[in-house]
Amino acid sequence: MVDLKRGRPRTFDRVAALETATRLFWTRGYDAVSIADLTGALGISTPSLYAAFGDKRALFFEAVDHFEDAYGITLDTDRPAREAVHQLLRDAAAAYTDPDLPPGCLVISSAVNTTTESADIAAALAKRRKGLQLAITQRLRRAVREGELAADTDVTGLAGFFTATIQGMSQRSRDGASRRELQAVANTAIRAWPD
Repeated sequence: MVDLKRGRPRTFDRVAALETATRLFWTRGYDAVSIADLTGALGISTPSLYAAFGDKRALFFEAVDHFEDAYGITLDTDRPAREAVHQLLRDAAAAYTDPDLPPGCLVISSAVNTTTESADIAAALAKRRKGLQLAITQRLRRAVREGELAADTDVTGLAGFFTATIQGMSQRSRDGASRRELQAVANTAIRAWPD
């Protein structure tokens, strides 16, 4: 009798592999993760990795997209502006300290120490981070138009402040700050909201 199971390749779970790669990049950063690290963590050969994801760079950007879809924080533009920004700050505190996930934000921390060879990675992540600041800026401009903020509000400065706070919260969580500590930061930061 022939064993039909023998010799069949194991089924490759691409979704699980992407989650593993995401967490690896999230924890170590882009440059600190090698192809050997990826193939070891994913349990696949180098040719299989390239066949499934392309190269390391392509896998990284797919991991970033996965991170943003699954774990990213977003600004709720349907809420009043102050409430929306405060919720964004609270969401960051919760997300960055989730005990089931690596601390912080992959988009904020995974290209902190990049080499010149990966300058394009750092630039692409900076563009994504600027996207959050742009979303906050646009919501604050709308708040001015709708009378939630005074016409002379420094919208750019205020959006920059909240963005810097969120980025700092990511680093604080990587340094071991608790959810409670980051919630206190969120509650203090929203007090900067102009009367």
